[in-house]
Amino acid sequence: MTRRRPPARRPRRSSKRKQEDWYEQLALVLGVVVIAVALVVAVVNWLLTHWWVLVLVLLLAALAGVGWFYNRQQRARWEAVRAQGLRYGLSQLDALHHSRFEDAIRDLMHRDGCRDAQRVGGGGDLGADVKATDPYGRRWVIQCKHRRNEARGSAVGTPDLQVLNGTARQVHKADVAVIVTNGRVTAPAVLFAKQQRLHVVDRETLATWASGSRPLWELLRAVPPPRKPTALS
Repeated sequence: MTRRRPPARRPRRSSKRKQEDWYEQLALVLGVVVIAVALVVAVVNWLLTHWWVLVLVLLLAALAGVGWFYNRQQRARWEAVRAQGLRYGLSQLDALHHSRFEDAIRDLMHRDGCRDAQRVGGGGDLGADVKATDPYGRRWVIQCKHRRNEARGSAVGTPDLQVLNGTARQVHKADVAVIVTNGRVTAPAVLFAKQQRLHVVDRETLATWASGSRPLWELLRAVPPPRKPTALS
């Protein structure tokens, strides 16, 4: 039998070679630093010679900042004016697509002072189409039921309220749970809403809210008290 030779060992790099590599890397880093410092010095010297360029750049930057701030204030002012003057007639709401109806409800909440009002409706919304926090700190969760045939369409019934009741407080942490429709609501659904401390905005209430300037919480009964004292309270 022939004896197998042990595998040949790869020669280790000498410590001298490692030291040379380290010096090369150090020299490279130092070269980069020297070049960077030289560039900075050259730029500074140029600016000192041409100081008016720096002044001009700073002036332009200041003007741009003032212009941006002014435009931002103007947009905020016009948005406030638009929100305060927002009105909808029932015929307008009836003609909307259901997603645009949700947008309209969000905009009305924003008009009433809910700055964080947002539409979250869609697949998997778990019964919440619009969420908002009013100026009193109360969290609102709203489910929208748009009926293309208005009061002639299918009525909002108890099952719709059961969905809202099952998710508004437990999932969405609502203080006020509301269902809004441009159609009609069945009597059992209204009774169920009272029993479960839910709020129903039917076609008549919606018309009053959308066409006026009173916030929704002034039109509903038994709304929870404010969470925190505010200037409005």
